Amino acid sequence: MDFKNEIKSYFDEVIKTINNISLEDINILMNVLVSVCKESRNIYIMGNGGSGSTASHYVCDFNKGISQNKKNKFKFICLNENIPSMLAIANDLSYSDIFVEQLKPYFKEGDVVFGISGSGNSINVINAIEYANSNGGISVSITGYDGGKLKKISKYNVNVPVDDMQITEDLHLVFDHLMMKILCSIDL
Repeated sequence: MDFKNEIKSYFDEVIKTINNISLEDINILMNVLVSVCKESRNIYIMGNGGSGSTASHYVCDFNKGISQNKKNKFKFICLNENIPSMLAIANDLSYSDIFVEQLKPYFKEGDVVFGISGSGNSINVINAIEYANSNGGISVSITGYDGGKLKKISKYNVNVPVDDMQITEDLHLVFDHLMMKILCSIDL
C-alpha cells in the first residue's frame, strides 16, 4: 500500500498549524515557568489520556532534563500519576474532582496549576484551574481546537488552533521539547 499522499497531507497540516501558533503566548508561558522556578514554587500539571502522558513527559523533561545542573530547579508534580488516589477520589466523590482534591492538601498561593486539554473542556482540569484562580494560584494551560473553557479561564494559555486531536497532542509535546531545548541553555 502507498500512504505517501496521506503522510504528506498530515505533515502539511502540522506545518500549517505551527505557523498559526502564537510565539508571544509561548514566550509568556516560558517566562512564567522560569519565574516560578526561581521562586522555588510548585507546578502542578495534569491531563487526561494522551494529555496525561504529555503531562508526565513535562515532569521528566523539566525536573531532570532542564534542572539537572541548574542552581534553581523546576518542581513539577504530575496529578495524573497517582492512580490509587485518582481512583479513590473518582469512586468516592467524582471523576471531575480527581485533580482538584489532590491539590487541596499541598497547593500554596503563588503555585502554578498547569492544565493540558486538547478540547479545552475537560471538567476535571477546569476544576483544578478554577481552584488555582480562587486561591491565589497562577493558572496556565495548553489547548487545541478553539481552546474551550480552559482557554477562557486560564490566566495564561497557548492554543494549538486546529480541529484535530492528534496534531494538537503532537504540538503540545513539541512545546515541551522546545522549552526544554531553550531553557537548558540558560542560567536559572
